[in-house]
Amino acid sequence: MDCPFSSELNIEHSKLNIMSIVLLTKRIEFAASHRYIKPEWDEAKNRAVFGACYNPPAHGHNYLLEVTVSGEIDPKTGMVVNLFDLKRVLLAVIEEFDHKNLNLDMPYFNDRIPTSENLARVLWTKLAPQRDIGTLHTIRLCEDEDLYADVTAAGGLDVADVTRRYSFTAIQEGNQGREWDCFVTVRGTIDPVTGMVTDIGALDRLVQDKVVKAFDRQDLCHIFGAEHVTGGQLAERIWKSLVSGISTGKLANVRLVQSRDLSFDYAG
Repeated sequence: MDCPFSSELNIEHSKLNIMSIVLLTKRIEFAASHRYIKPEWDEAKNRAVFGACYNPPAHGHNYLLEVTVSGEIDPKTGMVVNLFDLKRVLLAVIEEFDHKNLNLDMPYFNDRIPTSENLARVLWTKLAPQRDIGTLHTIRLCEDEDLYADVTAAGGLDVADVTRRYSFTAIQEGNQGREWDCFVTVRGTIDPVTGMVTDIGALDRLVQDKVVKAFDRQDLCHIFGAEHVTGGQLAERIWKSLVSGISTGKLANVRLVQSRDLSFDYAG
């Protein structure tokens, strides 16, 4: 899965020119509640824009914060950063937000809605100056296993990726049903009014119509008119069915997970 809650640490190596750059990811959890509301809007508009997230008084999440830092391996310690320092800094930062009502208790959201995108952006501003954790590369904030937001150094603080997970069961071969997890990622500017990259309700309706209804409990070979359908072909078909229907932002990636050991990505 894209946002696993079981593992806490991941290390990835990459090459940049002749330097060996390592990406190190640490995961940490905290709990907080929030509500999407613009006080100057009436109830009808709030509900139309924010849906169930507008419902009073607030709703809570067990957030998973995934922080990725980059750097060269220290020849003396063999580490990019000291893991003790990284954990210490993360705990200190999330302590301010843990078990808080983000709307009522956090001054960062006096003039902005505490969406996942906005909260990730605030956390970035808190972590980026911390020299003990190296160079901040990516922040991923998971509300749960079905929805998360990414803010990256490459994209800047005004841009985020939002990923939503959907599931369906389809017959692939030999009348054998298979459950697929489909992760749809939309990239765009964080709207200064709504705090969102895209309308999640509209995205849900689009995916339900174009993907879930189209493939759930269906024979993929019959739909494709082929004797064999690969996960890559299905991911491409899903991309093409969604790309022109995204209301705000742009479709950035479709990841189709066939099993814990096999997934397919398509990005146009």
